[in-house]
Amino acid sequence: MDSRFRGNDKMKALVVFVTASSRKEADKIAQCLVEEKLAACVSILPGVYSRYWWQGLIENQKELFLIIKTVPRRYKVLERRIRALHSYSVPEILAMPVVDGSPAYLQWIKKSV
Repeated sequence: MDSRFRGNDKMKALVVFVTASSRKEADKIAQCLVEEKLAACVSILPGVYSRYWWQGLIENQKELFLIIKTVPRRYKVLERRIRALHSYSVPEILAMPVVDGSPAYLQWIKKSV
């Protein structure tokens, strides 16, 4: 388990947020993560508009939003894989702990990765 997530006995899974610049990139990331059993599921939401600081300027970008379901023990490898696949030099990769949820769904995530 990644040391950043140790000490939380209630955490059952992680939800990881990633943005992508195109449908092709989002599909490539999702497919690889699921095929490689780094994620149980990746949901892709189109039509996200992001506004952010980049290199001293405020940027506006239409992106896709990936919601990745995984477990803490797979996070480190998942993060490295996303970085390798992603076109951004600093991709958004944010992991949120899941402290509870449907027992059947949480068990399915665990068995799928």
